[in-house]
Amino acid sequence: MDRNTELSEFLRTRRARLRPEDAGVRETTSGPRRVPGLRREELAHLAGVSTDYYTRLEQGRHLNVSETVLDAVARALQLNDTERAYLFELAKPRPRAQRRRPPRPQRVRPGVYRVLQMLEGISPAFVLGRGGDVLASNRLARALIIDFDALPYRERNLARFMFLDPAARELYREWDKYASETVASLRLQAGRHADDPGLTELVGELTIKSPEFRTWWADHNVREKSHGVKLYHHPVVGDMTLSYENVTFPGDDDQAMCIYTVEPGSPSEAALQLLANWTAAPPADRASPPSPPPPLSSPPPSIPRNPLHGDH
Repeated sequence: MDRNTELSEFLRTRRARLRPEDAGVRETTSGPRRVPGLRREELAHLAGVSTDYYTRLEQGRHLNVSETVLDAVARALQLNDTERAYLFELAKPRPRAQRRRPPRPQRVRPGVYRVLQMLEGISPAFVLGRGGDVLASNRLARALIIDFDALPYRERNLARFMFLDPAARELYREWDKYASETVASLRLQAGRHADDPGLTELVGELTIKSPEFRTWWADHNVREKSHGVKLYHHPVVGDMTLSYENVTFPGDDDQAMCIYTVEPGSPSEAALQLLANWTAAPPADRASPPSPPPPLSSPPPSIPRNPLHGDH
């Protein structure tokens, strides 16, 4: 990803979403607005810089932009904390002689693997690396989503599963929401790791193969995924509402353990326990999934895919 181009598009899309009335800008006699959002001269005025200076900045023709100017532009654009940090990352000067080397392959420490094992049968958990790569997972996580260990190494990626595997649209009850959030998270990571060839390859593949990804990628939204709630429709145990927390470990850059939890005493807790019991059973006993107790949704009469065997 070219940082100058990304900086230009990011500033342009942030300016386009800001309505004049929200920014306290009065309409002038300069004619009707041809595009949504603020004009460049209006944004420059709010940031306290010249129109020519802001124009060059938005065109990606910056040299060394001071933090004071970036902070003023961020305030004028009403950026949130994640967007502000992203703007500062894009605007960092990076002389060619000091270009960073591509990052090394990520490894999961033995202690982190032991944490995954401790959560086995209790909570689905997996370790995410750069770009949504699934570096490790416990058995319950593989039963919930897909058997990552059965996939080729390069395909063990949540974004790739989300957009390229039809099972994802059946599994996630609000697929559009989660998929767009995935794009925003990937955009944020791409800004941080512009020299990562794996990320570049992933974005290129998804852009070509998924119209939805291509549309959302062009929005230039960024999002930090630290916690949230996801609604699932699992082919074995039916509907579940799961909360997740992304936990980071000191010393392991760009790694986070995603841990799912359920509300105690809820139907989702019963469904998750049912899934854990089914997962712990010998493979021969899993041929016919158990019927979940009320008020859980009944599973379909036949299961078109076995998530534990990676049939996708």
